[in-house]
Parts: sequence; structure tokens; C-alpha cells
Amino acid sequence: MRMLLITLAFATLSTGCIGGESGEPPVVGIRNMYNQPRYDTQERQPFFADQRSMRPQVEGTVSREMEKAMAIASGRNANDDAWLMEVHPQLVAQNGGPAAFLSRGKERYDIYCAPCHSISGDGKGMVSRRAAALGASGLVAPSFHDDRLRHIPDGQLFATITNGVRNMPSYAHSIPVHDRWAIVQYVRALQLSQAPAPENTEQSQ
Repeated sequence: MRMLLITLAFATLSTGCIGGESGEPPVVGIRNMYNQPRYDTQERQPFFADQRSMRPQVEGTVSREMEKAMAIASGRNANDDAWLMEVHPQLVAQNGGPAAFLSRGKERYDIYCAPCHSISGDGKGMVSRRAAALGASGLVAPSFHDDRLRHIPDGQLFATITNGVRNMPSYAHSIPVHDRWAIVQYVRALQLSQAPAPENTEQSQ
């Protein structure tokens, strides 16, 4: 009798083990915590009055992840009278060195920037092409290969990602500070990859 009870208990326990197959729906105690709405970056959602899923930072608060170095956080120099001309080497070193930093920039660029600016940075991403087809030329993203954008300081490019410009939204709350700088570094690599060949100034003999 005792052996029979042990056998039954073992059979009962084994059928309820993790990994066991069952056709029954899962038992979820608090359903509203199991199924929650999810909103993508830039997606419209009705909960807030402005219908933005990308929420601005609460006024007067300081995030523990906030960058302490103001030059890195703003793209401006210590006196706040000029843009940083290039990504700070210390920032690159902190993020694994040039190769790792550039790889991270490419990854983030492909997610956040390529839909408008395209994989190659020529401003002909899917969003821009759709806008052009609808006659909304004001929504077409610029090319990073324009001479104007080739020569702006890195700090200014960083600030544009941070604050947004014209139809481009701010990415301050969806892309961390170091990732924004990594994107700047990758944009520079894109520009170099498609830079016009230097003119031969040597005079023929």
C-alpha cells in the first residue's frame, strides 16, 4: 500500500514539472500584468494628451544614469561657447575602443536613423521615399553626404540627435548618451566611405 502511494505521488509530481506538455492554457494569477500594452518608439498612443509614446523627462528630476561630464552630455566645450569638434577619445576608450564603438554606432544607426536617412546615409530611407511619393517633400531626410553636413562639428551632430531639428524628433530619452556619440562616429565613417576623391593638384611636367 505504501509503495502504491509513493508511485501515485511520483506520477502526480512528474506530470506537473516544468517542461511537461499540456494542452491547457497557462494559469496566470494577475492577467493585467501578464498582458500589457507595448508602444514602439515614435508610435502614437492615446494615454497621454500629446499622444507621444516617447515621454520627456519629468521636470526637475535627475536620472542616476545622467552623464556627469557636461561636454559629453551637451556636445559643447567647457565654456559653452563652441561645439566639440570631434568625439572625445576617452569616450571611445570607455566603450571598448574604436572598433567596438563604431560597431555599436552602426547597430544603433540601423535601428534609429536608417528608416529615414537610409543604410548608406543618402537620405533615401523607406520613410523618406514614402514621404516623397506622397508629395511631402518637407519630411524627406537630408543626405549626410551633403557638403554642409560633412563639415559640421561632431558636437553639433550629437546635439541634433539629442534635441531634434525641424521634423526630426529628439532622441534624448530613447538613445543613451554614449550611443548617440557612437552614432556620430558611425555617420563620420559613412561620410568617409563615400567622400569624393581628392583632386590631383600635381602639375604635369
